[in-house]
Amino acid sequence: MVKETCDVTKVNVKTVETVRAQMPELSKVTKFLKALADETRLKITFALTIEERLCVCDVAAILGTSTATASHHLRYLKEHGLAKSAREGKLVFYSLADDHVYQIVKIAYEHSKE
Repeated sequence: MVKETCDVTKVNVKTVETVRAQMPELSKVTKFLKALADETRLKITFALTIEERLCVCDVAAILGTSTATASHHLRYLKEHGLAKSAREGKLVFYSLADDHVYQIVKIAYEHSKE
């Protein structure tokens, strides 16, 4: 087995300083990816790449869960900026927040197939 660590500690100070100076605040990205890390929420976002908008009842049927469970996950996605909702009469429809979410989900899926 190949050892995955260096045999000596030799820090390239200039490289470290350059990277640190360009490192942005990533807490929002962490929350975004954490929201997608749950398989149920990822299934919902993937379903929304297939069908532009789905009502809570449709999501529940797709997942094979209760509407309460689907609603909980949809609300979580909305609170974390991955989905948006619109009420139409007695129904609430969800869609992806923007094209970035669509692209990330699609790219992640394609990458997983490699």
